Amino acid sequence: MAPKKTTKKAVPTTRVAKSKKDVMVDHSQHEKDTGSVPVQIGLLTEKISHLTDHLKEHPKDEHGRRGLLHCVGKRRKLLTYFKEKSKEAYEKLIKLLGLRH
Repeated sequence: MAPKKTTKKAVPTTRVAKSKKDVMVDHSQHEKDTGSVPVQIGLLTEKISHLTDHLKEHPKDEHGRRGLLHCVGKRRKLLTYFKEKSKEAYEKLIKLLGLRH
């Protein structure tokens, strides 16, 4: 009896994931900015979006769900800090990211 071949199914994706570098360029304040609050929030938002899509495909992935909740909490804290630091920049960022509908 021949061993059963396992093939991975092609999963259609609804969006194209941005690379880390693209997110940094979109939210950076200067050329070498890699860790400012807007960049961190942008990276976390992209990661949250990716994990949300993953959990739709794999609803029993509890470790992935825990990671998602960790990222959501971290982003929430950063958004609170950024709102207190600069209200105008905060409003601009959440509009750009499409948060807080």
